Amino acid sequence: MQTVGIVGASGYSGEVLLEILSKHPGVGKLVVASRSYKGKRVDSVLPRLTGLVGDLEFVEADPEALSLEPVDVWFLALPHGIAAKYALNLVNAGRIVIDLSADFRLNSPELYEQYYDQPHPAAEWLEKVPYVLPELSGEDWKRSQLIACPGCYPTSILMPLIPLMREGIISVETGIVINAMSGVSGAGKKESLFYSYCERSESALAYGLGTHRHISEIEEQLGLAAGHPVVVQFTPHLVPMMRGIATTIVVPEKVDLESVYGIWQKTFNGRSGVGILPTGKTPDTRNVTGRNRVDFSAFMDDRTGNLIITSAEDNLVKGASGQAVQIMNLRLGMPEFDGLS
Repeated sequence: MQTVGIVGASGYSGEVLLEILSKHPGVGKLVVASRSYKGKRVDSVLPRLTGLVGDLEFVEADPEALSLEPVDVWFLALPHGIAAKYALNLVNAGRIVIDLSADFRLNSPELYEQYYDQPHPAAEWLEKVPYVLPELSGEDWKRSQLIACPGCYPTSILMPLIPLMREGIISVETGIVINAMSGVSGAGKKESLFYSYCERSESALAYGLGTHRHISEIEEQLGLAAGHPVVVQFTPHLVPMMRGIATTIVVPEKVDLESVYGIWQKTFNGRSGVGILPTGKTPDTRNVTGRNRVDFSAFMDDRTGNLIITSAEDNLVKGASGQAVQIMNLRLGMPEFDGLS
């Protein structure tokens, strides 16, 4: 039985992590840390977890103090720039750390500074930390002490595209257009009028045009898969639902649809974290809410010569906390979907 800790447990991703881990058959004890809620009962702050976490209390989120806690695995559900400071303290103390922030997702410190508007706090670590999509990342990462968990938008995009890029069935270097819609929980817990119910209900809008931070992650990973630089046009949209991501990827290339599905079937081979739908059936966020699964399908538009891929996932589960627990399970040699559905 593992002792597992969460730093940043009061946010949306942290709350979902707590819920999953409280029911996990391989987790014996939980330690939760928060900068805001030290000493408070978890269920007084997150009442939805009443009955799941007992009398568990938040401890102080101090990196040095947490490194002394007898915890086997730490999850970091923290903002970028802050997570790295915790990660290095905990790794140096011999702990396994799974980082849900963006701090170790990129290989390039220059790219990090360009998209995150600050120098990386531990640039020498970037090339040493594996970026893990469990269904696509092989085995070598399972020896790592520090692991980068992918972002929510990138998971919905990279899962269907990387196998096709690796096989060379998609060869374009530019021209891929990606539009993705996210529920409001993707922005995290914020005391902002903009994210209030009255502002977001009956509202849908694009944002981050040409500048969204996940562009760096998407392009870097697609470039590694393709063996050459890949530039995409990525536009996220905020839509009036609590959770979920629906993504449409338009590839300006005529591709044999049978080959697309053959590559997907060979790559994923019945993995539970992937749902491959038949062509013409588009994924629905309703069907993946609460599930650690991304669904996707492909359609070849002969009229335009474009390959159209659509995907759907729960941004808080497969796009964040569920995938992080899946990574923990594999890293510790436990059944991959323990605690997950």
